[in-house]
Amino acid sequence: METKDTLTARLKYLEERQWNLPVIKEKFDKNVQNGFPQISLLKSDVMPRRDEILDLVQLRAEEYCYLTRNCARGTTTALFETFGLGSMDIIKGLAAMPGFGMTGGPCGAVTGGIIALALCFGDDDLINWEDIIPLVLCREYLARFEDLFGSTQCPGVQERIFGRYYDALANWENYELFMKARGREKCPLAPGMGARMVAEIIMNNLT
Repeated sequence: METKDTLTARLKYLEERQWNLPVIKEKFDKNVQNGFPQISLLKSDVMPRRDEILDLVQLRAEEYCYLTRNCARGTTTALFETFGLGSMDIIKGLAAMPGFGMTGGPCGAVTGGIIALALCFGDDDLINWEDIIPLVLCREYLARFEDLFGSTQCPGVQERIFGRYYDALANWENYELFMKARGREKCPLAPGMGARMVAEIIMNNLT
């Protein structure tokens, strides 16, 4: 389970990390060109690799967030890649999802995680109103995310990471302050931790 200590340690790692953009972009481009791979979602197949999967999905979410400068795309791409979900059309549709159009709404890591859970566990019968499993798992994710970051909303998450909220779209001064605070390096913390939580919930609920 995630703790404030693991959050602090990961933030320090991200601050000090050397980001190899060409290598990260090469991985991302494979998804763009080939789509997401078909992957077995049987619990017996994934659980022996549980720790490896959790570490990898967290790393990929951080990298893809750093590359795209989009927490929703980073989170979702990593989860889709890891579990063989969704399509790049969905990733395209997440262009405005950081902070819900950067209006101070839900963090993109929350939005992306919910989408992955719904695709993984939602009923193929799209008019089955009794399909509550995605809702139950969504609540679990939201509770865990809020417990770690103090909020599911972008301003609250930024306060946990930076000590204050930067509305980077409001004006150029805010954007410069965000970048000076190393926002590009630090914001991947939420997608990474969020994707790890979602991956754990997915694996725990496979059959």
